[in-house]
Order: sequence, then structure tokens, then C-alpha cells
Amino acid sequence: MPSQTELLLELEPVVEANLNRHLSQATEWMPHEYVPWSQGRDFDGILGGEAWDVSQSKLSDVARTSLIVNLLTEDNLPSYHHEIATLFGRDGAWGTWVHRWTAEEGRHGIVLRDYLLTTRAVDPVELERARMTHMSTGYAFEHDDDALHSIAYVSFQELATRISHRNTGRFSGDPICEQMLARVAQDENLHMVFYRNLLAGALEVAPNETMRAITDVVTTFQMPGTGIENFGRKAVQIALAGIYDLRIHHNEVLTPVLRNLRVFDRTDLTGDGERAREELAAFMAGLDANAARFEERREASRQRVAARAG
Repeated sequence: MPSQTELLLELEPVVEANLNRHLSQATEWMPHEYVPWSQGRDFDGILGGEAWDVSQSKLSDVARTSLIVNLLTEDNLPSYHHEIATLFGRDGAWGTWVHRWTAEEGRHGIVLRDYLLTTRAVDPVELERARMTHMSTGYAFEHDDDALHSIAYVSFQELATRISHRNTGRFSGDPICEQMLARVAQDENLHMVFYRNLLAGALEVAPNETMRAITDVVTTFQMPGTGIENFGRKAVQIALAGIYDLRIHHNEVLTPVLRNLRVFDRTDLTGDGERAREELAAFMAGLDANAARFEERREASRQRVAARAG
């Protein structure tokens, strides 16, 4: 197993190739173009505008919750930048990627906040207090001192974030919101491809150790917004609405990445690498069963609600 420094050096050509690939595919876009500024007006406070009231929001409670969770997650960007910059460094292709990724992610928080405040979709006071609370907590990845675990984590996390944004936009019922989040999701997909390709490179360099990292990450996966106040309750709302649930996590996040990496087809695993793959297979089977049970309970609940309404 190469040392951490040796691993980063060995992967640098992969980083450079995929950085160039990313820059050739990423298209410039302007956050201000996705915000309906004509809907905006002053809030109460020093400008003496109109106080916010929930009746002003076009969004449902669940759509509002999902958008707030997505925005607060993006707000913690300084912590994420610190994590990856400390681990990967600020020099060479690694450093160029770290800064480019941070700049692109920064647009997401900008456009989400501008949309939510301009359309009066959320209480601006509660939103700011939630931002302060979440950012004051910061973010620290469990394996923040290990490159393989970090690369594995962001490979899945970027895809999860893309799907969360995309589904939130569809659920919102607002074509402007859906268009905005579809654009954000395009960025997240390119980020996922970068990290996934890097993870594929790591599998070639250190297959057993990378397989262990993948299994550790998948079996303990948590979204970076987990630290948001009352996240558990919010996550349940989002899951019940079908925006992001166990089935989506299994079918649309974990399975596609694992299939692309061909983790269950590799012939170069030995020892702990093979054990890790067996653990991963068992976990995926259990997650699939849990997802099925959740879907059954959710459908039964919906039928009870429909029966009472009828």
C-alpha cells in the first residue's frame, strides 16, 4: 500500500486528465439569470418593508424544507473547502481542482438563497439563524485524514446531492425553481464524474485498500447536511415525499457508482479487499430489503390518509 503522499502523487495524472475533461465540459452560467427578481420587494426592518408570512410562499411545507436543507448544506462550503484543501493540498492539479470545485459550488448557495428570498419562499430570519447555527457547527468528515475514504465519500455524495436538487426542483411545483435546480444538478453531476473517475484510478493503484474505503463509506454514509438542526425530522419529511429516500439512495446513488466501478466484477482483490467486497454485497442486500419495507409502510400510510380524506 503506497503512503498517503505517494498515493496523491500517483493519482495526480488522473486528477490532471479529469480536470481538463471537466473544464472542457463545464459551461459558464450566471446565478442571477435564474432568479425572478421582479417578484422581490423589501422586507421589514431597516428598510421598512413588508414582514414575511407563510402565506406569501408558493411552496409546500415539504418543498420549503427540502430547499432549506439543500441551501444550508451548500452554505457549509468553507468547511468542505478546508477539508479537501487540507487533504489534497493547494498545488498542482490537485490544488487547481480544489479551487475550481469550490468556486462552482459557491454558485449553488448564491442562486438558492437569492431565489428563496426574492420569491419570499422562506422566513428570512429563521433561514439566517439556521445558517448561523449550522455553519457554527462546521463539518468534519469521519475519515478526514485519509484520501481514499474522502475520494470514495465525495463520489457518492456528489451524486446524492445532484439527485436531491433535481427531485426537489420537480417536487416544488414552480417551473422557475425546477429550472434553477436542474442547472445546479448539472454541476453536481460533473463533480461526481470527476471524483468517480478518481476513485476508479485509486482502485487500480491500491485495489484492496480502496475497496475497504468504499465499503466503509457506503455502510456508514451520511449526507453532509446531517448536522443541520432537526435534520432527522426534516429527512423523514423529505423521504415520505419521495424526494430522497432509501430506494433512491440504493437504486440511483450507490448502485450506479458501484456498477460503473465494476466492484463486483474485479479479479484483483485479496485479503481484506475481498472481505470488504463481501461486506458491501451483504449491506446492499440489506439496504434493498429496508427500502422495500419503507416503501410498503409509506404506501400504507398514504392509503390511510386517502381513506380518511374520502
